[in-house]
This record gives sequence, structure tokens and C-alpha cells, in this order.
Amino acid sequence: MRERARAAVESNGFQRFVIAVIVVNAVTLGLETSAQAVASYGGLLAVIDHVALAVFVAELLVKVYVYGARFPRDPWNLFDAIIVVISLLPTAGGLSVLRALRVLRALRLISMVPSLRRVVSALLTAVPGMTSIVVLLALVLYVASVMSTKLYGATAPEYFGTLPTSLFTLFQMMTGDAWSDITREVMAEHATAWVFFVLFVLVCTFVMLNLFVAVVVSAMDEDQVEAAVQAGEDAGAAVLAELSAVRAELRELRASLPTGRADEDDLAPARTAVARAQRE
Repeated sequence: MRERARAAVESNGFQRFVIAVIVVNAVTLGLETSAQAVASYGGLLAVIDHVALAVFVAELLVKVYVYGARFPRDPWNLFDAIIVVISLLPTAGGLSVLRALRVLRALRLISMVPSLRRVVSALLTAVPGMTSIVVLLALVLYVASVMSTKLYGATAPEYFGTLPTSLFTLFQMMTGDAWSDITREVMAEHATAWVFFVLFVLVCTFVMLNLFVAVVVSAMDEDQVEAAVQAGEDAGAAVLAELSAVRAELRELRASLPTGRADEDDLAPARTAVARAQRE
């Protein structure tokens, strides 16, 4: 019974069904943000939401039954369980804010689609490598904030009057938001201010942020290489298993002959199968 349930849960048809439920539920949750849609189809949207939640709960319970103690060992199973548990929390009274967290169910699409899982895994793998970049970026941002506060605090106090204000302004400029407008305003009093701000934007935007991208891409490449190696090992193991089975059949065929020696015509198909397996 458990093996049947496992085969059903891991089948492509069941996976596609769950993905379809996630997508439909995500659409209905988006429609609930429209007052007109709620007024016209509020009851239907509520029914679809409850049916989707029932499907998710049933799927989770089946997985717990199928995998048993192995269920919490898979991080993606824990991810799905947390999202479903959040959906089951009461949304009345002071916990009404949790109703908005129902949209987290759409994130279950990550655990259901292998390509999305690989991307998220690569991002998590890249986190240790990004730590040093984050520290370096924070150090550059802090030094630039102190300098800009001392240099331009009196000229543009709304942008650089205090250290926290400078930090926020430079972070905004790092994202490319209105950095030229801020620079021109400061340049009205300090003609050489463009040197400071251009260097800051070049270092933070075109160097630091590209380092983040490089680390993530490197992690994704390593993940793809590991997946390719694993696929090659699995294919090799399958070929070896087939070769062993063919050799076992050949030994049985030889042993079944009365003379103890196999006739060439009887052994020809088996030898052909062995040669094909070796070539593969």
C-alpha cells in the first residue's frame, strides 16, 4: 500500500496536478485583491481557496505516510509543510494579518518545479561566497557615508545631514535611483562633487553588484556540473547492471546444456547483448 502511494505521489501526472492547483490558487488569491472580483465571485473564490488548501493538506499527509521518518530530511518537504501550516492558522481577531500570508502558497511552485529548485539551491549555495562581498560593500557604504556627511552635510542636509540619512541616500544612489539629480544639486555648491559620486556609483553598482552575479552564476555552474556527473554515474550503474544480468543469463545458458559447453548458435544472441552493453 505504501509503495503504491509513493508511486502515485512521485508520478508525473500527480506532480502536474499539484502544480495546476498551485497556479489556480495563486490566481484566485490575486483576484481577491480586487473589490469588484470579490463582489461578483467572492463565494466561488472562497470555495476554490478551501479546495486548494484541502489538496495541499492531503498531499502533505500522504507524503508523511509514504516517507515516514525520511520526510523531515528533505528541506523541500519542510518548506511545503511550513507553508501549509501557515495557511491553516486562524485569521480572525488579532491574527487577521495572517490572511495575507496565504499567498505564500504560490511559493510551493518552487518545490514542485525541478528547474526552480536548482536555481534556489544555487542561490543558497552562493550565500557563503556572498558574505565577504556583503561585508566589503557595507564597509564601502559606511566610509562613503561618513565622507559625504562631512563634505556635503551643510550643503544638502536633507540628503547628507546625518550619518543615517547619508547611508540611506547613498544606498538609493547605489540602486541608480535619482543619483544624477542628487549629484547635480550638490554640484551647485561643490563643482567637483561629481568625482566622489561617480566613483561611488562605479564601485558599488558596476563592481560590487556584478560580483554578486558572478558568485551566483559560479554556484549554478557547479550545481549543473554535479548534476551532470550524477547523471553519468547513474547511467554507468544502469549499464553495469544490465551487463551483469546478461552475463548471468549466459552462465545459466551454458550450465543448462547437456554437454556443459554452449553451442555457438545458442551463445550468439547473448554475446551480441554483452557486446552492445559494453559499447554503451
